[in-house]
Amino acid sequence: MNTHQHHEQEHHEHDEHHAHDEHHGHDEHDGHDGHDGHVEHHGHDGHQGHGGHGGHHGHGAPQGLTASDQGYTLIPETVGPEGEFTFRITGPDGKPVTGYEPQHEALLHLIVVRHDLSGYRHVHPELDADGTWRVAGPFDGPAAYHAYADFKAVGAAPLTLGVDLTLPGETTGRPLPEASATATVDGYTVTLTGELAAGNGAPLTFTVTRDGAPVTDLQPYLAAYGHLVALRAADLAYLHVHPDGEPGDGTTAPGPDITFHAVAPTAGPYRLYLDFKHGDAVHTAEFTAVAGA
Repeated sequence: MNTHQHHEQEHHEHDEHHAHDEHHGHDEHDGHDGHDGHVEHHGHDGHQGHGGHGGHHGHGAPQGLTASDQGYTLIPETVGPEGEFTFRITGPDGKPVTGYEPQHEALLHLIVVRHDLSGYRHVHPELDADGTWRVAGPFDGPAAYHAYADFKAVGAAPLTLGVDLTLPGETTGRPLPEASATATVDGYTVTLTGELAAGNGAPLTFTVTRDGAPVTDLQPYLAAYGHLVALRAADLAYLHVHPDGEPGDGTTAPGPDITFHAVAPTAGPYRLYLDFKHGDAVHTAEFTAVAGA
């Protein structure tokens, strides 16, 4: 399946708007109660040229570098006493958008990552009737963050908007890990086969094992056996990639391999975040990959 952002498209019930508690390892919010006060934010309006729908339609064009695109604007509001993050998306008429179309089992996907590409979170906020989105604090302590809102407003094309957020306080940057074909998370080992190539589609296969044995009973999560987000290290440009096949199609095996076709827009390092579900919990394996010219 080519690079696109048909994010999670089978969400039909309002009560499914809640953040998924089973996001083991990247959806817990313990320790965020101290994030009282305001969030400083700085939209990347100077990156308008990176907007558009390339990430949705397989051309490899990055998104998420601008707070406004196609008349829609992401407006952060506050982090409340319990570490809650609230924001709105306004439409071409300047009013908060209240109508969204589900994409792979959620109306909106919020990706939050530190500027140093650590502290990745993928959560699903709740939508209030007035167009305010809210979610328990997706932040991992004081730091500079970039937040991506991936959504489809009713009658509009899918979009990913992004904004910088700063939680004040002492923080230490973390260097980008060296490129590696192996990652471990929650007792699982995930091995990456394949290489990114600038401007060309390349198969990337992730093989999931546990205690040396292949995992052959991956569980469907958001209508797929795996989800891959790629962030360009140079500027945090966002690409979302979905795997070949889907659960229940009669041909796609539930592991141990999850294969994606990704298009890197430019050469250089990327950080890859693979979500997969097993044992009734969602796990995130992280990789650094370098796209060749």
